[in-house]
This record gives sequence, structure tokens and C-alpha cells, in this order.
Amino acid sequence: MKRLIPALLLALAACGAQPAPNAGAATLTWAIETQPITMNPQLWSQNKVRLLVFNQFDALLARAEDGSFGPWLARSWKVSDDGLTYTLDLRDDVTFHDGAAFDAAAVKANLDQFRVPGYNPAVAAIQLKAFERAEVVSPYQLKITLTEPDALFLDFLASPYAGQISPKSLKNAKDLKFGGPDLVGTGPFILDRYVQGQEIHYRRNPAYSWPPAGAAHRGPAHLSEITYRFLPEAAVRVGALTSGQVQVIEGVPATEAGLIGKDPNLALHTALNSGTSYSYYFNTSHAPFDDQRVREAFREAVNVDAVLRSVYQDTATRAWSIVGRRSPFYDATLEKTYGGDVAKANALLDAAGWKQRDAEGFRVKNGERLTVREVASAPFVRDRRDILSQAVQAQVKQNAGIDLQIRIVDQGSAQKALDEDQYELFGNSRGDSDAGAALNLILPEKGSINRTNFTDERVDKWLAAASAASDPAERAKLYAKVQRAAVLDNALVFPLYVPADQIAAARSVQGLGFDPASGTPAGAYDVRIGT
Repeated sequence: MKRLIPALLLALAACGAQPAPNAGAATLTWAIETQPITMNPQLWSQNKVRLLVFNQFDALLARAEDGSFGPWLARSWKVSDDGLTYTLDLRDDVTFHDGAAFDAAAVKANLDQFRVPGYNPAVAAIQLKAFERAEVVSPYQLKITLTEPDALFLDFLASPYAGQISPKSLKNAKDLKFGGPDLVGTGPFILDRYVQGQEIHYRRNPAYSWPPAGAAHRGPAHLSEITYRFLPEAAVRVGALTSGQVQVIEGVPATEAGLIGKDPNLALHTALNSGTSYSYYFNTSHAPFDDQRVREAFREAVNVDAVLRSVYQDTATRAWSIVGRRSPFYDATLEKTYGGDVAKANALLDAAGWKQRDAEGFRVKNGERLTVREVASAPFVRDRRDILSQAVQAQVKQNAGIDLQIRIVDQGSAQKALDEDQYELFGNSRGDSDAGAALNLILPEKGSINRTNFTDERVDKWLAAASAASDPAERAKLYAKVQRAAVLDNALVFPLYVPADQIAAARSVQGLGFDPASGTPAGAYDVRIGT
């Protein structure tokens, strides 16, 4: 058996976390950019609202910035030599917010929930594709059996998807899909109020004493209450901070970063996200992007550096691969291998038969304009991506005669367009702490968000081999092949920038930070009001 969490690490974790001082009545108001489409951690999909998940819920394991795993609700774990059996030894001092005990039966109920048809088919198909069964060995020991080795399984156990929900509320929640106050976790805060379009409110869990490895203190949270206000407009968020209406904001636009930096009473913090870059994915199922020359021409028509400077004022990190720079699997050899050659773009389009122009300067072929439609779901538009699309729109029109049409619609309308194949361009980034999980969703033939509709048997084979490999170096080699195939060989993707998160706060607010696994703002457990 391979023991992956030695006793020494447990001891170090205990020594590093200091007991909380006597918890006072400090309250905090935090303005956030994105309203959640779900509060159920097992259905989580918006990277911008990850900071809310671990207020209310705890995962089984914690993940450090270097990719290693540590204890959380599981004190320790063992993996069999064949990689098929995981034995979790759970904490015996944890209770759910409804008073129910956290135990092996509860973890089994949470895992089995993913088997419910339609619950979360994407996770069932990727992170839990090898999950066979969970067996209660004793009240606080669980044995999990896989059908095949899976390098992504530990990452699942440390992700929001492994947020533990009281089995009672799994059965009785009024709206399991959305969650809300009646979906019960074990976390440091209790969700007691949600007002759609306005705010979400948490109160401290006074019994909390089981933080993850790496936490700055032990015991209950420092804050007695925290309110997150939904303020989607960046200028409104910044105004609320500078006027003292809120003490913390996330999502600081480049246009406002200088203002905050000059204020001696405010502090600004930034971190790159993990997972994938924000990229455009070309839909190859129909014209014009069924022709690789057109896909390559679209990329060559855009001066990405100039676009990013214009939109983000030198605060954005350019992307070259589908995998983000923060990932250990990032392939740096892709840098400067494509893009920004306007002459090449036009030569490619001429060769593809798009030689004529209409009265507005757009290219046409057989009487049809060279039109590209991007349909974006409003809840997922962040980081001025609407402005970014407009900047790209201007460049492809001016440099190559491509008509890029941009629609930002509600989630239902966006999904309808995707289901009916009424799009040519799909913008996306994923915040998975292990980029392999994202690649398995995006690129395989049966990937649940394969919006390119392209199949490469080599890629499917490499992804499967990487998921089965336990050696990080071997996984990196396989993922490098995947990146090169997607970015260069097939030109399926147009990487633009590496997503980042920003936190601005009054200097009296201490303990703010970023999730070491994802680079997104951390929850409020360690946050306190200083003097």
C-alpha cells in the first residue's frame, strides 16, 4: 500500500495553524462580480464564485500550490499499489450544520449522489469515470474502489465537487440543483440568507474546528458574519469600496487598478488562475471553421498583444496554449509559434476561396459573407470579456474582412444555440486545479463541453493515458502532445489570456488570500478585521 499522507505532515499542519483568539462580533461586507447560478458545490461551474463554496462546505482533502495533497475532512488516506483502492480515514469530530454527524456513511451518500441520472453528468464522465463503489468499513473509514487507475481522482477529492452535504438535505432540499440555505454543509460559515440579485449572507459556525492543512488558524472563523453583495458593474464595486460601503471587492478592472494602488488606505492583490487559458474554440462542424485555413487565418488576423494592452492596460498575461501558465503541464514551446501575421491571414483566406469583398469590406464566397458568431452566456462573462470580444471583432474586420458577430444572452438561450449548433466561436476558460480534468472535458470526442466538434483519435488516446499515469513527468509529456495537437496541428483553439483574480480591500482587513490550488480568492475562514 502507498501511504500518501505521512504523520509528519499532519503534525506540521497542526503546528502551523494557530488557535483563533476569542472570536468577536466582527462583520464584513464583500462585493463580488458574479452571481452564482448554483450554491450546490457538487454542481459548481463558475470559477468566480468558488470563493463562496468553502465558506459553507468542506472537501475531503486539501490541495497545496505545489500540487501536493493534505488532510481535511479525511485525516489520512492510502492508495493500493495497483491504484484501484482508496482507503480514507475520516475525522470523527465533525458535524453538519443540521447537527448530523459526519461519517463514512455520509461520504458514501455524497459519492453515490453522482450516480443519480442527470445530477452532474460531466463530473460523472470525467472525474468519477472510474468510480465503481464506496464501502463503509467502519464508522470513520471508507473504502473506494475504481475500475482503473485515475490520476484525477485525488484532485476530485480536494475539489468543490467533493464538498460534503448532509445526507438529510441531499434528500430533502427544496431545490437541490440550486442549493441555498437548506443545503447543509460542515464549513466555517452557515448560509442563512440569499436574496437573488442582491446578496448572500453567512453567519459563523461556532462549532467549527476542522480547517484544512495550510489554514492560518484553528477553531471558529474570526468573522461573526459576512455579506457578499452582487455588484456586476466594476465601477460600482470600486465606488462601493472607496466610499466605505464595502470592505473588500474582487474583480478589479485594469482601468481601476491604478486608482486603488494610489489610495494609502487600500491594498490590491492579484493571482493567476489554474486550469485553462481563456480561449476561443473554433466550431469545426460547419463552415467557415471546417476549413483549417480559415481557423488559422482568424488567429493570424489578431494582434493579441495590442488587444490585451488596449483592454487590460498591460495587466493581462498573454496565453499561448489551452493550458494556463500556472499549470505544471503548460507547454512553453508553443509560445510565439503563431498569430499576428496579417499578410498570412489574407493569403490563407484567399487560398480558402474567400477572395471577394462586399460593399462593407467583408469577404464573401458563393454569395455568402464570411460570418462568425460568438454566443456567450451572461453569467460566465467576466474580466471585461465583452470588451475583449469587441476589440477582436474590430481587428478581424479591419485586417481580414471577417464579420464577427457577438451575442451575450441568458444561460438558456446560450445553451440552446450550442445544442442547435448555431455558433462558430465559443469562449471558455476552466478553473480546474488539475488542467487534465479540463482537457478531458473540452477535447475528447465525447467530452461534455467539446464545442469544437473535432475528433482526433491521438488526442483521446493521450488523454486516457495521462489520466491513468501516476508519474507527473509522464503526464506532462502526454499533455504536451495534446496541447500541440489542439493548438498547432489542428488549430482548434485561439488562446488569448490567462485568467487572474484580483482582491482590493481596506488595509484593516487581514487574512485575505487566494486558494492555493486554483488561484481564485479564498473563502473567508482566515479573514479578520485588524486594528
